[in-house]
Amino acid sequence: MPNKSVIENYLKKVNLENLLEKLEASNTNIILKNIEYFTEKEAEKRDKILLNYFGEEGLKRIIDTIIDHLLSSPKLRADAKILDVGAGTGYFTIKIANRLHQHFPQASFYAMDITPTMLSILAEKADYIIPFLGVAENIASSIRFARRYVEVPDKFDAIFSTLMLHHCINVERVFKSIKDVLKNNGKAVIVDLCEHSFKEFREEMGDIHLGFNPSSIEKLAKPFFKDVYVKRIAGISCSCSGRSADLFIAYLIP
Repeated sequence: MPNKSVIENYLKKVNLENLLEKLEASNTNIILKNIEYFTEKEAEKRDKILLNYFGEEGLKRIIDTIIDHLLSSPKLRADAKILDVGAGTGYFTIKIANRLHQHFPQASFYAMDITPTMLSILAEKADYIIPFLGVAENIASSIRFARRYVEVPDKFDAIFSTLMLHHCINVERVFKSIKDVLKNNGKAVIVDLCEHSFKEFREEMGDIHLGFNPSSIEKLAKPFFKDVYVKRIAGISCSCSGRSADLFIAYLIP
């Protein structure tokens, strides 16, 4: 594992605008604006924000649902390499890694995000998770650039992502990107918001999409995955000031 000083130097050293251009991000200006938003508005209190939105029971159910799918067929290898895409400050990353380590003590965990402050907080909380900077639209190239600073594998046995997709500009590219870095017998699990009408979320929370229709997610993912299962998660919603949006889970097998 890289030591904390190596991680901190890496996260401070990278020129984000140059990195985004090299990764061919869909819209550098929008992403830089979102990085600024998350750095200034959410990074230090991200975990509390999640708790306020979903409550302890809701967060537990999200984690349980992801774990159940990661433990389902195809079975993970004993030394599985597992990536969280859009990990943020690592609330879900850490809890899921700790649970999976009970089943796969040799597994290794990685966390990708484009906001350095978020990853810095994650690294302080869990030195056994390797963070690296990148965009979900181009994970393979993100890995190649990250290797200048940290060791990251080419392919993963499993990828999960929680409440990240609605921050992505080109969702179709995200599905292709995930497929490109999954092993043939791997799996991906994505949890995100169903469609909603709260346009203010774009300003209040840096959202790009106002959630998704599960059938649209299925249509976007099918060109890249052999098996695609998408369904609403009953009884869990993102509630804020009386506004609520349901969640969906997508289970993808290449």
